[in-house]
Amino acid sequence: MTATPNEPQPGSGDAAVAAAAERAKITRDVNVPEFDDLPGEGDTANLRVGPSLNDACLSLLPLVGVWRGEGEASHPSMDETYRFVQQVTISHDGRPFLVYASRAWRLDGEGGTVVAPAFREYGFLRPQPDDSIELLLMHSTGVTELFIGTPRNTTTWEFGTDAVLRTPSGEDVTAASRLYGVVDGALAYVEERATSEHEIQPRLSAKLDRIAG
Repeated sequence: MTATPNEPQPGSGDAAVAAAAERAKITRDVNVPEFDDLPGEGDTANLRVGPSLNDACLSLLPLVGVWRGEGEASHPSMDETYRFVQQVTISHDGRPFLVYASRAWRLDGEGGTVVAPAFREYGFLRPQPDDSIELLLMHSTGVTELFIGTPRNTTTWEFGTDAVLRTPSGEDVTAASRLYGVVDGALAYVEERATSEHEIQPRLSAKLDRIAG
């Protein structure tokens, strides 16, 4: 059957735009909750509302939103492999950085039922004039990582640690890398990690769907 001129062809730019518009019907009016009595502009994970995205952050624009989905944790330093459900919120308040917040919950091995809280992360993405990106992440396990990253293209970003700080009781981490990409409207990432006993190798991976923004 021959498509009419107004029908997007599979794999075409029009098809991608149409698919994005369809996804946006669900997410476009959803945002992070905020107290309405705070002074000034609140954080927003929805580019349609709130303060305008700072020009310095335009290369990170596809990341802004609330993302939720499942992933897998596996590394020689862990007792066992497990699956998790995760929510990542990437928001801004109009200044030249993005706010990153992540929560995860461990799933059982069969039915996908949440059985316990998992890792938490909080940090900032700070784009620089030379197109590099500083990613500061603080973990609930007593680890703080400073990543330096660069865009691979308009929807993929690669980061490697420049420094790792640990509290006396903190998790054993000596280096890490992360690769983020937005593909067909979903946020996918892979994290690799090294410890004092293990060379760098995959630890976390997930694919997260946009639920807001």
